[in-house]
Amino acid sequence: VLRIRPRLRTPYRRAPRTARHLPASPLDSSDKMIPLFFRLLPRAIVSPRTAVALLVVAWRFRRNRWWARAPFLPAPARDYVRWRMYTAYGDHDAVPPVDDVIRYARWAARIG
Repeated sequence: VLRIRPRLRTPYRRAPRTARHLPASPLDSSDKMIPLFFRLLPRAIVSPRTAVALLVVAWRFRRNRWWARAPFLPAPARDYVRWRMYTAYGDHDAVPPVDDVIRYARWAARIG
């Protein structure tokens, strides 16, 4: 005897949005990337090619419609940065070494 079970269809429900899932400000005080910026700054001042490469990459990483949301800066979305750090270093909260950032920026901007 062949029994066919009726297919149970459950409506698709979104998970409730919690504070963890809401996009945070790119300039959150707990942000670990701000010290990285200050470690990259001297290297960019010394080498204009590095500065251009870092600016090109920073512009590519900017959040969509950044002008429509406060703080009105072309900063990357926190979720995107966390995903990039996870895929590169295996940790959502990783802070890349300065040399890795510069190497990536030169490669991505195709500058020597």
